Amino acid sequence: MSVVLRVNSKSRGEIKKLNYSINEVASKFGLSAHTLRFYDKEGLMPFIGRDKSGNRVFTDTDLNWVAMVCCLKDTGMKIKDIKQYADWCTEGLQTIEERKTMLADHRQQVVKQMEALKKNLALIDSKIAVYENPEEAEKKYGLLEKQE
Repeated sequence: MSVVLRVNSKSRGEIKKLNYSINEVASKFGLSAHTLRFYDKEGLMPFIGRDKSGNRVFTDTDLNWVAMVCCLKDTGMKIKDIKQYADWCTEGLQTIEERKTMLADHRQQVVKQMEALKKNLALIDSKIAVYENPEEAEKKYGLLEKQE
């Protein structure tokens, strides 16, 4: 169960939702509710609150946190490292340097992954180009794939 409160915005009279259920968050991020529960049990979402019935309740701030967890996971960071990052976040300003270093190191890994993907993409593109004009490729390179 989630609560919807109306907040009057001076510019637009928008309705602002303050709490989201686990299923709403799962849908928003393309995850299963089971995955979000797993992340919570692993300590990756230490800030998530619960309602009177014990159900997880997500705020807009929590959505930003879930987005960060998904970003780190999707870019190859291990669960144990995301947990460490989450732990440092709960410790406040005293762990800023550790968090900054961790993210900078992870960024370097992501850049390496991107460079490798760009090389692989170039090879795929070149193969597609061959298939777009197979007669010319046959003349230029000989047989296309069939090798016995």
